[in-house]
Amino acid sequence: MILFTFGSRQLRDKQEDFMQKYIINFTPNGMIPTKETTPHVPVSPEEIIKEVLEARKFGISMVHLHARDKDGYPTWKKEVYKEIIDGIRKVDGYDNNSLIICVSASGRNWPDFERRSECLELKGDSKPDMASLTLSSLNFSNSASMNSPQMIQKLALKMKDNGIKPELEAFDSGMINYARYLIKKGLLEPPYYFNLIFGNMFSCQSELLDMGVLLSHLPEQSYWSFGGIGNMQLNTNLTGILNGGGIRIGLEDNIYFDSERKTLSTNLQLLERIRKITDLVEKKPYTPAEVRKLLNLEL
Repeated sequence: MILFTFGSRQLRDKQEDFMQKYIINFTPNGMIPTKETTPHVPVSPEEIIKEVLEARKFGISMVHLHARDKDGYPTWKKEVYKEIIDGIRKVDGYDNNSLIICVSASGRNWPDFERRSECLELKGDSKPDMASLTLSSLNFSNSASMNSPQMIQKLALKMKDNGIKPELEAFDSGMINYARYLIKKGLLEPPYYFNLIFGNMFSCQSELLDMGVLLSHLPEQSYWSFGGIGNMQLNTNLTGILNGGGIRIGLEDNIYFDSERKTLSTNLQLLERIRKITDLVEKKPYTPAEVRKLLNLEL
């Protein structure tokens, strides 16, 4: 299985380090879970801030944020993102040791560029470090995420202009191929960070062959995390860690603790379990400072 192709001794040393450590990308709520589906999902800014700060004790280095409005539904408004980011950084700080904060520019709920990109306009200490960039349109079980080539390029350009690194989200190899196209156009700059997401009905499944294919297509100087949807989260996370990658974990992708879907989980329970398992196999999470250095996000 191809993990990385590094072109220098310095980068090969990073590869060896990456085999012993892993990124924890925490996804506390997403756009789908509601209080009706699980009372444990954080939706208000106060709840999200509290969970992110508590999750630090499990070694998270990145957090992937989705803002919600006063009724708990997804919102694009930068004022809500600002409240969440400011609340996290008020306690966590904003320096090279602080959590890497990623905001969502998803096309799942609203199609227009203006709303999707509003969160990229935050400045100063409220500016996110990263923003999600889904690399093609795709279907989910009950909805679609619309991402035209023109939309992806406009979002990538605005991220680049505002000094925000894309969190590249790929569900199949065609999406990685499009990332390579964006690199050729100068819209993406190394090092790259990919969330490779498995288990969606309409894209790659959480199987070794699918995982190997996606990894083999990654461009040079890529770091990656595995995310699994629903029942696939735990197995997908473990496969990623054991093969030199990071993980995407949280209630955004999976609200249950057990594979039979009888027990609703909290975010902290999911994080505690993965840490117990990975400690047994002597894998440790990167600190935020280490990930900032890897991804050239040092302040």
